[in-house]
Amino acid sequence: MAGPLQGIRIVDATSMIAGPMATMILGDQGADVIKIENPRGGDHSRQVAGRRAGWSASFLQNNRSKRSVALDLKRAEGLEALREILRTADVFVQNWRPGVADRLGLSEASVRALRPDIVYVSIAGFGFEGDWAERPVYDPLIQALSGLAAVQGQGRGRPNLVRTIVPDKVTAIQASQAITAALLARARTGQGDHVRLSMLDTIVAFLFASDFTGQTFVGDEAVEETWDEESGAQDYVELIYETADGFMAVSAHTDKTWAGLSRATARPDWLEDPRFASVEARETNKAARMALTQESLRADTTAGWMDRLRAEDVPCAPVLRRSEVIDHPQVTTNGTILQLDHPGAGPIRSARPPARFDTHAPDQPAPARGLGADTRAVLAEAGLADGDIAALLASGAAAEEESGP
Repeated sequence: MAGPLQGIRIVDATSMIAGPMATMILGDQGADVIKIENPRGGDHSRQVAGRRAGWSASFLQNNRSKRSVALDLKRAEGLEALREILRTADVFVQNWRPGVADRLGLSEASVRALRPDIVYVSIAGFGFEGDWAERPVYDPLIQALSGLAAVQGQGRGRPNLVRTIVPDKVTAIQASQAITAALLARARTGQGDHVRLSMLDTIVAFLFASDFTGQTFVGDEAVEETWDEESGAQDYVELIYETADGFMAVSAHTDKTWAGLSRATARPDWLEDPRFASVEARETNKAARMALTQESLRADTTAGWMDRLRAEDVPCAPVLRRSEVIDHPQVTTNGTILQLDHPGAGPIRSARPPARFDTHAPDQPAPARGLGADTRAVLAEAGLADGDIAALLASGAAAEEESGP
């Protein structure tokens, strides 16, 4: 049977996990997903370890329900071919760094000139504005910056990564839902939207649902957790490293970023080591690679490494406590966290919905209502008569409460 999105065509220019998983969800639901890949190697996830017969498990697990088109978008003819495909599309999804789409001639305005009602989707790592917007990003960096690594380390003495790529996966789910919402709005209004969402916003919102209780009530914040200084160096978790004064996440997966890490740490010998000569080799020899990286990173402070690694364009981020997340400059720039006045609880913090819509922007979220506060109004909007509503309320089958928690 055809899925609910039959007849919807999605052009997917994303790579790695978050974007591909999002469009795979929609493809699984019946959309015609056309994956655009560079002829030279394609999606990076095709190249990683865990392979059989030339296929990586990572690529297979995140790219089903799609057709693949190989186009070199740096060549005029490749770009023009994509433009022709876009004329037939309902949705265009890209996760390039901010500014790349403009340079390619694939900005929202350019694409909308081809298909005026298209839903244009931009997925970013840290956000679309501010100092962090153009920095390279991988899942562990979001875990570090959002407070997720701190949550995982609570009671264990040091921050830890979740042992699965939660930021990528949750962003994928959020993106797929937001795309569907934008398509519904287009069906009602005839207008396409620009949906923007970042991994950072998505995970902060994800955590606020249960893990930022100590930062919810403005003026009554919980006492901050502390790192256990007796934690042994041998306990470090993949990609979270101890520095001279704290912890940070560093991700050097590609040849370029591995070379940058080697320069930043003054270890050119790493580039001569056959154990680290390729993406697959570095994953196969992960323990040795991480041990050497950890040894080097203890030599300087987190701030010092942030400067040195950023100069080499190596993805990196400090591990933040939750109390630090809420005031981090990138979180502030994004407007990730809202402060709301609750009629019962007073001023509270809440995470802004990570997917943002230009054309169909919702109002600021309303604070949570008391139990049953809107029962009568909603039942009336559903078409129930006043007498039937009163009977339901009297029988206890429904509840109405105008105030209280």
